[in-house]
Amino acid sequence: MGAGLSEGRRIRAGIGVLVLAGVLLLLWPAFDWAVTSAYWAGQGPQACPDRAGACWPFIRERFDQIIYGAYPAGERWRVNTGLGIGALLLVPLILLPLRRKAVWVAGFLLLYPLAALALFAGGVFGLVPVGTSAWGGLFLTVVVGLFAFTAAFPMGILLALGRESPIPVVRMLAGSWVEFWRGVPTLVVLFVAVIMLPLFLPVEREIDKLARALVALSILMACYIGESIRGALRSVPRGQYESARALGMGYWRAHIHVILPQAIRVATPQITNIVIGLFKETSLLVVIGLSDLLGVVQAASGDTEWHLSSARATGYLFIALLYWGICFAMSRYSAYLERRARRGWAGGGSAGLGGEA
Repeated sequence: MGAGLSEGRRIRAGIGVLVLAGVLLLLWPAFDWAVTSAYWAGQGPQACPDRAGACWPFIRERFDQIIYGAYPAGERWRVNTGLGIGALLLVPLILLPLRRKAVWVAGFLLLYPLAALALFAGGVFGLVPVGTSAWGGLFLTVVVGLFAFTAAFPMGILLALGRESPIPVVRMLAGSWVEFWRGVPTLVVLFVAVIMLPLFLPVEREIDKLARALVALSILMACYIGESIRGALRSVPRGQYESARALGMGYWRAHIHVILPQAIRVATPQITNIVIGLFKETSLLVVIGLSDLLGVVQAASGDTEWHLSSARATGYLFIALLYWGICFAMSRYSAYLERRARRGWAGGGSAGLGGEA
């Protein structure tokens, strides 16, 4: 029996070596183009005389455009400040236990978007106005993902409660709304919001293109978040509902203080996956004329000075690495939340606000 197991291990090891060798053979040409044969030094298109390797001087020269789009150089401190504040607000949301996050969540969802919008758009407190047509690059991608999530999360909670409502009419309306939007492709929704919606509005009324895209993405994301929270609501033990009623809690009080904290904890890994999907789908904004990360790279590499080099391919590789890095970080955080939630359930931490996630 030991000899059989040893033979099985040798076979698996051999298969693993063959698979690894195959992967290396497939990846080596890409690695050679991106690293070994790449051009790293120099300035301008003359630094990349042919297409034999990646043109990293293009990324260095267009880095500010890739990050900020056409946002005025003298006002980019507002972007750095706004996103920095958002990152600082996320730290307590990541580190604090669930029962201590209520104030931070409320501030992040309600106050931060308004403050960030005032900072980015300007026109108040002496800030120079900067139209959304100048927003672009990684900055626009992060803003769209962040604002869509902050708008979609409370809507998703309401949709989940609506689908689980004891009132048949509310349950039917919430279910119809979710099923309709989940059945429509994201690109179609964006086209309707950005291109077709103005056809039904008065000529004198114009809604900002970015605002329309944010509303469309928020509606779609709310439906997916609502379904994940609805599934988590059904996973909460029935005894939690009965205990809340025994303590004299009504429907809303029981859900706010006992049921929803547990459901959101369970649904958090899946919600994180939805956020990752939304972040990647922001690349569709280029189709409707917004200069997101993909659109900025296309515009920068379309410059006639760079058309003979491998600038465009290098730009696509760079934004692919950016997307991968950000999404990988979010996926690792999702895995961490899942492990913590599992420990909470295993340790009996499902007693509403009395237990920590």
